[in-house]
Amino acid sequence: MSHTPHELAAEFPNDHEVLHQLKLNNAHFVTLADRYHEVNGEIHRIESEIETPSDSYTETLKKQRLALVDEIAGIVAQAKAG
Repeated sequence: MSHTPHELAAEFPNDHEVLHQLKLNNAHFVTLADRYHEVNGEIHRIESEIETPSDSYTETLKKQRLALVDEIAGIVAQAKAG
């Protein structure tokens, strides 16, 4: 099995405990993290040439991933602030 880049643990390397606590205690975070994982996996399959959709669709996915990671970063920052 190959390594999938941009997983949340790699995006937030210093926040493993915060991510874990959010997964246990924040349903909205879990929904966002699950969606991020799905989108990121699809992008990885495209970049690995397992799937070959249009460039437009690929760019749409990348924008979705960026929006998700931005929202997740906000939740992580809020959780760290206390």
